[in-house]
Amino acid sequence: MNRLLSVVVSVYNEEQALPLFYETTKPILEGLAAAGWDYELLFVNDGSSDESLMILENLAAENPKVKVLGFSRNFGHEAAMIAGIDYAVGDGIVCMDADLQHPPECLAVIAQKLDEGYGVISMVRTKNRSAGLVKNITSAGFYTLINILSDVTFEPNASDFFAVSAQAAAVLRQSYREKVRFLRGYVQSLGFRKTTIEYEAHDRVAGHSKYSIRKLFTFSVNTILCFSNLPLKLGMFAGVFAALLGVAVMIYTLCTRQGAPGGYATIVILNCFMFAVLFVIVGIMGEYIAILFLELKDRPIYIVDVERNLAAPPVRGDMPTKE
Repeated sequence: MNRLLSVVVSVYNEEQALPLFYETTKPILEGLAAAGWDYELLFVNDGSSDESLMILENLAAENPKVKVLGFSRNFGHEAAMIAGIDYAVGDGIVCMDADLQHPPECLAVIAQKLDEGYGVISMVRTKNRSAGLVKNITSAGFYTLINILSDVTFEPNASDFFAVSAQAAAVLRQSYREKVRFLRGYVQSLGFRKTTIEYEAHDRVAGHSKYSIRKLFTFSVNTILCFSNLPLKLGMFAGVFAALLGVAVMIYTLCTRQGAPGGYATIVILNCFMFAVLFVIVGIMGEYIAILFLELKDRPIYIVDVERNLAAPPVRGDMPTKE
């Protein structure tokens, strides 16, 4: 009996890329039958405003192995991936994008690694020329920073192209249900038997990146706050620094016996610096409180509006279901 490979594809305004993605990926998935793998191709439409949903519904009507999940609005790429994992029923689950930057030909290698018993497979980019110099530099800087701040070690240049076993997927369904999410980070922190596969990111076949520099910055800040409490300790470090500075000024005053040291500019600069540190710390605390507030409201990660060729999803208390 063949094992089932679930390929989860997040879709947001990809009407130009979807036909080519399907034409490229379908024969590769069908070719896995020789290796003992059947497949389901699960597209998650993240509130697209173009004709993406109509194209997906047509594909689902033609091929029962094509499954479609449509959100009521745009909830974001992270929500789309976890929704696909929630609804996938395969023995192995692969998450990838629809723009063909994630090479479908890697699916055969992923299936082989799943056969070898790996529970987590991280896909690591060796090149991403389409991202541009700025994004490549900031991406490298982000992984360096998060590895310094976090107790979890992240694979540099790991992407949203990854695979997990059914056992690892069950953990993601049951736990890791935060509203502010970093799914590729969760996957790397699960444990289980883990491996990496290197790939070269292709150029987008159509459209443009949905992540602006501003969105990437916000995403990076939220990720750091989710995986590290070190920024909250900046107040303690700043307090120690201020205390040492005060001791140094006191010693200088006693040694020179000149009373309070002169230097109006020095006093102003020190005051400005300390107030700047104070406000930065208050801002960091505000970001943590905002994340806590979002979690306490406990609103759904996503809301499903359209289902095509789908079996019932796993029963979860925080998953909205259709009547």
